[in-house]
Amino acid sequence: MRKIIYAINMTLDGYFDHNNGVPDEELMEYFTNLVRDADVFVYGRKTYELMVPYWPDVAKSDSETKSDKDYAEAFVSKKMVVFSRSLASTEGDNTRIVRTNLKDEVLKLKQEPGKNILVGGVDIPSQLIALGLVDEFRFVVMPVLVGKGRRLFEGVSLEKLRLTLVESTTFKSSGSVLLRYLKQ
Repeated sequence: MRKIIYAINMTLDGYFDHNNGVPDEELMEYFTNLVRDADVFVYGRKTYELMVPYWPDVAKSDSETKSDKDYAEAFVSKKMVVFSRSLASTEGDNTRIVRTNLKDEVLKLKQEPGKNILVGGVDIPSQLIALGLVDEFRFVVMPVLVGKGRRLFEGVSLEKLRLTLVESTTFKSSGSVLLRYLKQ
């Protein structure tokens, strides 16, 4: 059975925002390898619209950094499943919109042969965590205090979930820390 991995960047004070703590080359290499070990992304509409068309455009560009280009090329090679009631269409042939039951669809994905499933954003991962479907958590904590914004899992009703720390890595260039947990 494939694993569902939830990976996200966050600030030291618990906020998440793609504008706070932009990953450097070392972090981009880490995330590129994470993407290469997966073959499906599961997103909600908001996260999908943050990622696409940004990364597909980077993949087509000749003026990006090597680390951004490597990530973008890994990103565009994956299938995407977007859960949305309002999204009318998607870019490319590798993405499909799902308007049905999240739990049933994700359980089907887990049963299919293949590599890991990556889930991003906050709303869809929160629902999957509440359903007990996330197997692994990867939090990259950036050494930044922002004091405002949306906190991870803010306003989300989750039951207590015990996790086991299986890896912690400090990224020397940025001072960011990866905390990798498995669901007990």
